[in-house]
Amino acid sequence: MFLAFQLSDIVTVPFGYLLSFLYQFTGNYGVAMILFAVLVQVVLMPINAKSKKSMMKMSRLTPRVQEIQSRYANDPQKQNELIQKLYRDEGASMGGGCLWSFIPLLILWPLLAVVRQPITYIMMESADVAQQIVSVIKEAAPTMFSGNSYYDQVIAAQAIPQFVEELKAAIPGISEVTLAGINFNFLGINLGTIPQFNIFSETWVWNWAHIGAFLIPVISAASQVLQMWISQKTNNSVVTNEKGIQDEETAKKSQQNQSMQTMMWMMPLMSLWIGFSVSAGLSLYWFMGGVVRMITDPIMTNHYRKIYDAEDAVRLQKALEEDRLEAEKERIRAERRAANPDGITTNTSKKKLQKQQRDQEQAAKAAAAKEYAARKGILEEDEEDSSCMSGIPSRPYCKGRNYDPNRYASQPTEE
Repeated sequence: MFLAFQLSDIVTVPFGYLLSFLYQFTGNYGVAMILFAVLVQVVLMPINAKSKKSMMKMSRLTPRVQEIQSRYANDPQKQNELIQKLYRDEGASMGGGCLWSFIPLLILWPLLAVVRQPITYIMMESADVAQQIVSVIKEAAPTMFSGNSYYDQVIAAQAIPQFVEELKAAIPGISEVTLAGINFNFLGINLGTIPQFNIFSETWVWNWAHIGAFLIPVISAASQVLQMWISQKTNNSVVTNEKGIQDEETAKKSQQNQSMQTMMWMMPLMSLWIGFSVSAGLSLYWFMGGVVRMITDPIMTNHYRKIYDAEDAVRLQKALEEDRLEAEKERIRAERRAANPDGITTNTSKKKLQKQQRDQEQAAKAAAAKEYAARKGILEEDEEDSSCMSGIPSRPYCKGRNYDPNRYASQPTEE
């Protein structure tokens, strides 16, 4: 049992239980590490899918983002507002893909604690018992240990079967499972050792154990380069313009593509450096995680590509319909220009057209009434002059209601 609980144990203890179960189940540390890597990737599948979806969405919007940037190059505030609005409307998240992609790296550090302290986390012994085991074996065989105590538990865990009697005498009640130790051998490679980078050093030996340990971090870094390259190609394939047509040139010049280019070399180099700084078992885990991602990445890309292709098809159809309507409007305008080359236009106000139509209808009715009366022989009486006093039909009272045209005329005098 653990004598003290640390915050990091929230992650390391479940990792230790899972790795211990897989080791007991398979009887092989390397196979247990491979299965552990696969299970971790399965658990991270929703996160990886979210990251992939976000990265593809950002790639898809690249042409429209660049158009906004070029249009408002002198107004950064307006530029940021429009870009943010575009991302909100499209359901994209700035930096979402990159942030989610760092989660596997964060898992690596708790796993490192589990790998370098197998007696504590895999054999489930307390910190005091683990220290006693290391002390007993170090006292019996001090040459097995180096000056760096960082990996003392790894060295002691694989040497336990050689010092069973000493351990029983020093630690009464020690379990038989712990006395069995841990076999780090996998395909002739000791996964508990740190791969040696300098092949020209005096301690280097040209055997499969050294060569295999050397190849694990190298192959892991190379697989990450391949994985990043595939991811970059798939992301660029979904870059489309506002009409839904693939835009390869914009994809190559995009900021996201340049960031991917940087990460394509930065992450593998980091993996290579870590691989030659920790035990080979951790590099094997990282390599298998990359293999799983290389398999699942095209599957997720194909899934989201179908969704985005359907959206692009709708956008393209809409754009084609808008182009067709605009072409039809231009054709009509061209016909009007041909029919009226001088550009003379009449007043086409809606209200005036309606008034002209009403006047025409009233005139037609009046003409029909007169024709009917003439046929029937009806004598029309002289109608009272209904002309307005102002002389302006549309403004009959513009000279006032009491207007009298003879008011100031000279009056005849009586004799």
